[in-house]
Amino acid sequence: MIGRKLVERLARDGAVSGQAIGELTLHDVVKQPLDVRFEANSAVSDLSSPGAAEKLLAGRPDLIFHLAAVVSGEAEADFDKGYRVNLDGTRLLFEAIRKVGGDYKPRVVFASSIAVFGAPFPQAIDDEFLHAPLTSYGTQKAIGELLLADYSRRGLLDGIGIRLPTICVRPGRPNKAASGFFSGIIREPLSGQEALLPVPQTVRHWFASPRAAVGFLLHAAALAGEALGARRNLTMPGVCATVGEQIAALRKVAGDQAAKLIRPEPDPAIMRIVGGWPQNFDPKRALSLGFRADASFEEIIRIHIEDELQKTPAPRTGRA
Repeated sequence: MIGRKLVERLARDGAVSGQAIGELTLHDVVKQPLDVRFEANSAVSDLSSPGAAEKLLAGRPDLIFHLAAVVSGEAEADFDKGYRVNLDGTRLLFEAIRKVGGDYKPRVVFASSIAVFGAPFPQAIDDEFLHAPLTSYGTQKAIGELLLADYSRRGLLDGIGIRLPTICVRPGRPNKAASGFFSGIIREPLSGQEALLPVPQTVRHWFASPRAAVGFLLHAAALAGEALGARRNLTMPGVCATVGEQIAALRKVAGDQAAKLIRPEPDPAIMRIVGGWPQNFDPKRALSLGFRADASFEEIIRIHIEDELQKTPAPRTGRA
């Protein structure tokens, strides 16, 4: 989903950081449509298969956005698949870059996750908090971060890892991410459908809109390696909100009828996974480097309405 929105933005801009895009390859395990005004192609393969990464690098891309992953719930349920795609796929991509050799040193933007952190948490996780993931997905992303930093340190690529908040509101059908309900309790009611809530309203989490996520990726692509130094991985800014605050924001934007479509249905498995996730951050380093997120959860809902439902949300009320 984020990759599709990134391509849409690249197609609209026609450039990254002022440099015109000459050619674009969109890679996935299924063929993806492309509608851009520069040379483009859609490649289909499994990145974790031998030789797949080498074929993708045949054109020597200057900029690589690595978003491919098995999502959290699926990585937890399918141990082999999670490690094959999330770890082996990442390592094979980095190795393929290394094997090109010479002066080839592309910028690689790696989509990591706040799942690299594990409880117990401070009130807000700062840039010095240790990696102690409590899920297989978080472990795979943490290893990816270490590989990115080491390959960058050795001058084999120019990497930056961005730990994305939970992206909300995700459009389309639900996926197997354990975090999917955070989007579901907004997306479904806005479409007049019932949504199930598997956790208490007191659960607190860290969010960003898909629009903000694309902004993170493009800003990361443009950052100078010198500004990053040896610490190549950053926690992105976001919006801290409880489930109850999400529902209150939905009620403010869409009214009581939408909020009433949310039905509590506790799910111990989801609660166990979410219980090991971080809740709040103090991303000073990312902010100092110019990354910006949404202003509030209400804004996140309004962005979803504008970008996905093609409606103009009701104006904000209250005093200026």
